[in-house]
Amino acid sequence: MALLEHIDDPSQIRGYDVAQLRQLCSELRDYIVKCCSENPGHIGASLGAVEIAVALHKVFNTPADKIVWDVGHQAYAHKILTGRREAFRKNRKIDGISGFPRRDESPYDSFGTGHSSTSISAALGMAVASKLSGDKHHSIAVIGDGAMTGGLAFEGLNNAGALNADLLVILNDNQISIDRNTGALHKYLVRVATSRHYNNLKNKIWNRIGASRFRDFLQTMFRNAKHTVRKGDGSSSLFEALGMRYFGPIDGNDIEILTDTLVRLKEIPGPKLLHVITVKGKGYKPAEENQTIWHAPGKFDSRTGERTTSKKSVSKYQEVFGNTLLELARKNGTIVGITPAMASGCSMDIMMREMPERVFDVGIAEQHAVTFSAGLAADGLLPFCNIYSSFSQRAFDSIIHDVALQGLKVILCLDRGGIVGEDGATHHGAFDMAACRVIPNLTIAAPSDELELRNMMYSATLPQYRATIIRYPRGYGQGVKWKDESFTFIEEGRAVKVTDGEDVAVLSVGTVKHSVAEAVRKAGEKGKKVLHYDMRFVKPLDTDAVDYACSRTSRIITVEDGAVTGGLHAAVAEYVTGKGYNCTVTALGIPDRFVEQGTPEQLYAECGFSEEDILSAILS
Repeated sequence: MALLEHIDDPSQIRGYDVAQLRQLCSELRDYIVKCCSENPGHIGASLGAVEIAVALHKVFNTPADKIVWDVGHQAYAHKILTGRREAFRKNRKIDGISGFPRRDESPYDSFGTGHSSTSISAALGMAVASKLSGDKHHSIAVIGDGAMTGGLAFEGLNNAGALNADLLVILNDNQISIDRNTGALHKYLVRVATSRHYNNLKNKIWNRIGASRFRDFLQTMFRNAKHTVRKGDGSSSLFEALGMRYFGPIDGNDIEILTDTLVRLKEIPGPKLLHVITVKGKGYKPAEENQTIWHAPGKFDSRTGERTTSKKSVSKYQEVFGNTLLELARKNGTIVGITPAMASGCSMDIMMREMPERVFDVGIAEQHAVTFSAGLAADGLLPFCNIYSSFSQRAFDSIIHDVALQGLKVILCLDRGGIVGEDGATHHGAFDMAACRVIPNLTIAAPSDELELRNMMYSATLPQYRATIIRYPRGYGQGVKWKDESFTFIEEGRAVKVTDGEDVAVLSVGTVKHSVAEAVRKAGEKGKKVLHYDMRFVKPLDTDAVDYACSRTSRIITVEDGAVTGGLHAAVAEYVTGKGYNCTVTALGIPDRFVEQGTPEQLYAECGFSEEDILSAILS
């Protein structure tokens, strides 16, 4: 008999035996694969974490006991088990459920986790709150080995050990985040997981432990285990040095072992870490064999695993970035590339394949990526640091203190700027221009097409430019020819006049230029004479262009795929007001609220800067 279709609440599985739990895990995998084949999502991580979700809801009294998933990519089984089975069919759709845990979506989602490395700090806060309030509940953080490289995770571990809070951290170790993991922690976990001495003793422990006198026996044996690891391979226990009692590694895809272990650990107070080994994409052969692609594969045939690929001949912006960076690096030996675990996502892997010694994947550590880049610049190199716009928020202090304040030339390329689509509020690149516009010694540029991105990257390497942010959107470009084109210098802070007119002026920045141009053309057919500037730079602002616009018309419209509060609109309005011009400045862009998931086209319309909205504003 099928089990999953009858589960509306995780309490229903608490009486299941091992055979039923295994069947449930199999049904969950089939359901995730079927749903994600038709409605794309992050499939690989969730397939690997099915047993973790089932075991946690089997052993713990959720939602009274708190589970924090880090990141939400691995939480699909959790969502399906907690009353959202049917809603999962509209996962990541407009008006559907989020692709990540959200506090306002379900009481089982104890903390919103769209960005990585937050779970330990959040779960620790819950553990301390439980202690202070006398409300006895368990707090569990489920964190991947990729997310564990983030500095915030170590800050949480350090504090947890000092506070001696009742916290369980489950380290879901599958050797990969999106790309293969790198760094010393990754090597350490591999060493622990493959230690012959440690695993021999660990097997003896788990085979001999009984329910009675469990705690004393376990403490004694694990002291011996720690000594054996040190003696056997020269490694010390990183986690125990931070005050966390370490258990594992165990097979995280064996539901019987995992459930039994959690039952036992549930009775042990204080901060503890369970190291589980899982397989990303577990149970679906295509996802197991190509884990990077199957992190988020798009649509596919669930029976064959054949992916539905786009037939577009247009390049993606990330491809323009990756190929241009390699071309520039071939000509300039000081250029180096830095990415926080997004080598394939931003296409820096193109340069990595040819020049591996000049590309650095620093793991999921955006703040470190920027300060590391500043250190490279301080010693004469020219770093291109590529970070997804939404993730760059975590490096804001480093951009101010370590780059701009010291006048160091770092070229920050922010991929996924603006509305990104189905990943929703945690991933839209809404705030980069607005946040960074307040920082001195910094240029902020937004190309309108592929060729302009290429030329901005080239121009930023020249002495005329200081530290520079170049932000561009996710996905495909405009189809503009860029390959093998000669580089052209773009003057810093110089706008381009697209059309002239006196009825209304439209100042746009970034790729929305093309929607504006089409709206201007249609307005012209209705007799409106529109002045249109592609501003190209939010900082420095081309004040000559704004002066000209104010001399021609009393109506200015700004359009940007970014937050209007603090972005291009704010820059123009501040200047117009300061000069005392008799002009109104109307803002079109991302409004002062968090925008949920949906297709980019749906969200442009919802935010009010679709082509139709721009035309309406011009004609109003």
